[in-house]
Amino acid sequence: TWPAFSLPALVGVALPLFAVTMASQNVPGVAVIRASGYSLPVSPLVGWSGLANLLLAPFGAFALNLAAITAAICMGREAHEDPARRYVAAVAAGGFYLLTGIFGATVGALFAAFPPSLVLALAGLALLGTIGNGLAAALRDEHDREAALVTFLVTASGLTVMGIGSAFWGLVAGAVTLPLLHYGQRRQTAR
Repeated sequence: TWPAFSLPALVGVALPLFAVTMASQNVPGVAVIRASGYSLPVSPLVGWSGLANLLLAPFGAFALNLAAITAAICMGREAHEDPARRYVAAVAAGGFYLLTGIFGATVGALFAAFPPSLVLALAGLALLGTIGNGLAAALRDEHDREAALVTFLVTASGLTVMGIGSAFWGLVAGAVTLPLLHYGQRRQTAR
């Protein structure tokens, strides 16, 4: 069948997918990039990513993003001590993605043969340093510590509301908590 425009699909699938992609990949991806010591203009980066999504969505590539987990792995000291040489890890990851796409069924069968707990353990070990560094950086500033902690706890909770996962709701909880805390701090200072 030919693709057809559907308003219910737009509201029920496309908008939540956009929100999840922005919240669970692009926003953390930018945070990982900045925490790794790189400065970048966010608007053009997200804009070009969005344009690529718009152009490639009809062909099935509708979730192009900054890939927070891949960025975390490729930008850490584990990739290379010299930040100027860490791009090699990103190129290697890109090559791996191409091979995975070509041999996707075989790779899927290989991972399915492993016990799920082993796959989760390997992923957890790969991200352990990044998670620790991210938490340390987020909790360093005592004025914003509670908002960062609320963000982390809601994200780690696995909460899903309206089909949108905990990464998005963690950001919402943190964004609501931060101004409330600042308001309370200003009121205490005014007394």
